[in-house]
Amino acid sequence: MYEVVRQIPRGCVASYGQVAFLAGNPRGARGVGFAMHRSPEPGGIPCHRVVFKDGGLCGGLAFGGEGIQRALLEEEGVVFLPDGRVDMARCGWLK
Repeated sequence: MYEVVRQIPRGCVASYGQVAFLAGNPRGARGVGFAMHRSPEPGGIPCHRVVFKDGGLCGGLAFGGEGIQRALLEEEGVVFLPDGRVDMARCGWLK
């Protein structure tokens, strides 16, 4: 699944379920979350580009604190909806 995440381009996001499906385990979204949290290459795998299917972001403990994931995505040009979720229609990978 790390190889799949490495393929997500800057400015795009994928859901945990999409990553699981593309990695060959269509029911493994939760496992993707655990794998992203335990990434063996901090900074080498763009785990911040993986979000919930509705565009929601991870909780505050991920990425070093509240707002870090959003800041990383905004830096890449990811667009957010007024409620704080990623605009999946505009920034979702492999629509």
